Amino acid sequence: MAESQHSRHLLPQRCQTITVERPQLDEDGQPVLETRGKRKGQPKPDSKLQDSEEVPLGEDCEEYFQREVVQHVSDAWIDHDKTKIGYEIPFNRHFYVFEPPRELDEIDTELKGVTDRIVKMIGELS
Repeated sequence: MAESQHSRHLLPQRCQTITVERPQLDEDGQPVLETRGKRKGQPKPDSKLQDSEEVPLGEDCEEYFQREVVQHVSDAWIDHDKTKIGYEIPFNRHFYVFEPPRELDEIDTELKGVTDRIVKMIGELS
């Protein structure tokens, strides 16, 4: 059983990516409203403040949004037209193999050799 839990940890995480929008504000700090299209009369999103959140697939997007986002930015909303469902594959977790750095003495020896070659080449130019 412990092995299956470990295997499950290595699988890609199924998730939904939601786009969190915030309103564009005018010079008085009031939301700018859309003047055309299906969002006419609603706050215009500020592309500089756009963010995204990864929501686990089994979790309700609205509940996650209320719990994790609204408490920090109360004027935010979800742009449901941009919601994506898919897999997150954390490549570093699955494929990265740590290689410890070389010993300092080894690096110093290599640098001394390179420096000596450079000094020799400069000497040959004169």
